Amino acid sequence: MITRLQQAAAVAAFSIAAISGAFALNSPDNDAFSIADAKTSLIQAVTAAERYVGGKASKAEYERHQNQWIFEVEVVNGNKVMDVKVDPVSGQVLAATEDKADYEDEKNQGEHEEERAD
Repeated sequence: MITRLQQAAAVAAFSIAAISGAFALNSPDNDAFSIADAKTSLIQAVTAAERYVGGKASKAEYERHQNQWIFEVEVVNGNKVMDVKVDPVSGQVLAATEDKADYEDEKNQGEHEEERAD
């Protein structure tokens, strides 16, 4: 049998979940709702980034960067991994920088695999 204390705890938990969910929906950092303002689709952003760098996209995200929403596309070209930022309104590439951390991670992973093979 459910006690009054258990009922109160369940109501409180439900209320907290509902309030948290409503807050998340209205949050300016919620990418699911912020993307509605983008004039450029994720596919268009990936295509622009691939053409700019001349490689293949391995990851793409819509995220907030320095108080501005952008598409960030990770593009692989040969041995280089590039982080390409695309404007969601114009579809233009804003910046492309080499992601040395991904290269170092891959290099270190290869070294560890060689050690295991020995």
